[in-house]
Amino acid sequence: MAEIELLIKEPEPGEIYEGKVTRVMPFGAFIEILPGKEGLLHISKMAKHRVEKVEDEMNVGDTVKVKVTEIDSQNRINLSRKELL
Repeated sequence: MAEIELLIKEPEPGEIYEGKVTRVMPFGAFIEILPGKEGLLHISKMAKHRVEKVEDEMNVGDTVKVKVTEIDSQNRINLSRKELL
């Protein structure tokens, strides 16, 4: 039953998730926070210090704790890790 709830759950701003890094790009990392739900953790929101390379902070397969900061009009999920550090 819990698995079904996760599949239909919609993330909301302010919620905190432990997610898995699925892709790393020069501008940030994509994190799967729920099954089939990915958000962008922008490089500027990864740490309190300036991050030069995403790979210095995280790699594909890593588990990270993130907070949903915004869901835009196109349902893109924006994440932050900086607020949790």
